[in-house]
Amino acid sequence: MANIPVDVTAFAAFDMQELSAGTFDAGLESAADELAVVYFWGFECFNCEIAKKAMLAKPDEIRALGLKWFHSNIYEHRDLGRRFMLHGVPTWFFFYRGKRLGRATGWHGLGQFEAAVAAAREKIRALEAKG
Repeated sequence: MANIPVDVTAFAAFDMQELSAGTFDAGLESAADELAVVYFWGFECFNCEIAKKAMLAKPDEIRALGLKWFHSNIYEHRDLGRRFMLHGVPTWFFFYRGKRLGRATGWHGLGQFEAAVAAAREKIRALEAKG
């Protein structure tokens, strides 16, 4: 079976920086005070391609979420899959100042993704309230 080329359009459209196990923590650190999201995906993952196409169908709404985007192919970087105990892709993890805030598993529409972002932002507010 021939390898299907990876559609990188979404990676470029949302300025997603690729992360490996070796660059993961430094990459998140580069997000500083932004809400960071890491899109974990895999080669020849049908649902990953569906998610990218859905995101590209509503680019303004995705950009309006104000996220610092990263991505990692867990089939290539299996150590990250183990580190985050991933059992499937696509999965998005949210981070703030390197702290993991939550995750969204599977693409269930923009509304559900927006709700996951809102939940992560609420956790940031709670962290900052603690001082």
